[in-house]
Amino acid sequence: MGAQWKAKHKDLAANAKGRLFGKLAKEIMIAARSGADPGSNARLRLVVEQARKVSMPKDTLERAIKKGAGLTGESVHFDHVIYEGFAPHRVPVMVECLTDNVNRTAPEMRVLFRKGQLGASGSVAWDFDHLGMIEAEAQQADADPELAAIEAGAQDFEPGDEGVAVFLTDPADLDIVSRALPAQGYTVLSAKLGYKAKNPVDPASLSAEHLEEVEAFLAAIDANDDVQNVFVGLAG
Repeated sequence: MGAQWKAKHKDLAANAKGRLFGKLAKEIMIAARSGADPGSNARLRLVVEQARKVSMPKDTLERAIKKGAGLTGESVHFDHVIYEGFAPHRVPVMVECLTDNVNRTAPEMRVLFRKGQLGASGSVAWDFDHLGMIEAEAQQADADPELAAIEAGAQDFEPGDEGVAVFLTDPADLDIVSRALPAQGYTVLSAKLGYKAKNPVDPASLSAEHLEEVEAFLAAIDANDDVQNVFVGLAG
């Protein structure tokens, strides 16, 4: 959870297929501003691969690329905005938004943060590292994530369940490491820039009731249409 919060109940979560496709379409449109060819646009290639892995319809994917590249005649503009603050019980949180109307998003975030605390720019960011985050799955049961991280040029890794690991990179090395991991026995599931807490709160320090309040707060934040990612300073 210290890297990126994900709702526990997928049937109720805000990352259901429709919303996930919407988030990916935004990222595709922004990446496609630098060119519609994934072969020569590393950022676009990474997002397109992620979209394909979650079975985004081909016409939806192609329409997003063309729209972002300006090939449809439509004007596309999204502002990238980070909101910083605390969830209930002083759990630090960074909320990454892509919005076509900051004047709509800002007051919505203020309302959502009423159960926590919305901070000024920089009030929480100092306690997070900005990193490339690559979620990858081992192709064989005996794959060594530590060796893969070293050979692929990652800074570090976090082991997960069922052979999945998160490889952490310098932001500038995200694409390079993503390309190198398959040769080390790992299939890349997703790759993006994100934030990892330096001093995450230990969940054991919170009661079950308090943890539920934090989860409810995060779920409400993530359900907002302008929210792309929620990064939380909670260990585990």
